[in-house]
Amino acid sequence: MTQTFRDLIAWQQGKALARGVYEITRLFPDEERFGLVIQLRRAVVSIPSNIAEGRGRGTKKDFAHFLMQARGSLYEVETQIELAHELHYVDAVNAARLLKACDELSRVLNGLINSIS
Repeated sequence: MTQTFRDLIAWQQGKALARGVYEITRLFPDEERFGLVIQLRRAVVSIPSNIAEGRGRGTKKDFAHFLMQARGSLYEVETQIELAHELHYVDAVNAARLLKACDELSRVLNGLINSIS
């Protein structure tokens, strides 16, 4: 395993995805401030957070568990981005960009989970 969670590509991609979601949710309507905005932000922040926490636990079993938690949060984010696009809160270009980042992160997480399980 790598030395720190910061060295993990999955953590780096998760953090970049979180920045992208925060940027795009600034444009959502005010009525979504306590709805979809909060849901998206909480889910996306939990992705790199779970990766970091799992790496810090020290065992492969715990790390794999937290990586699976991160993957579950990633799937939540994908669903919420699709919904936000359908509601016209996110345009097609930005939705496609974020969903592509989700897809890439999903592949990295799956590979990492498989490598330590």
